[in-house]
Amino acid sequence: MYLCKMETTRQKKISRLIQKDLAIIFQQYAPALFGNILFTVTGVRVSPDLSVAKVYLSIFPTNDGEKLIAQVKEKSPYFRNLLAKKVRHQLRIIPELHFYLDDSADYADEINRLLKG
Repeated sequence: MYLCKMETTRQKKISRLIQKDLAIIFQQYAPALFGNILFTVTGVRVSPDLSVAKVYLSIFPTNDGEKLIAQVKEKSPYFRNLLAKKVRHQLRIIPELHFYLDDSADYADEINRLLKG
């Protein structure tokens, strides 16, 4: 039997809310924690029970992406706490945040470079 795993409207709304608020949080707090690094929240996927959010980050400059993602993962409870303060009136349960490196822009640049040359 084939089961379709479509996101519900509620999941999509919560994903957008978390993405917007985490973008603001990273804009405000990341420079103090990580220095002159630009973080972009490229996507958020929320589990069906709304308990886990997979957060995809694009990092510039990209030379130490994996190391920076490891540091962000260490500070996950801190970011979850900041998110909770922002969305406490919209969400009853604040999802656990799992951070992943979104290297799709680097991948696209590499493809373009290979096609050109």
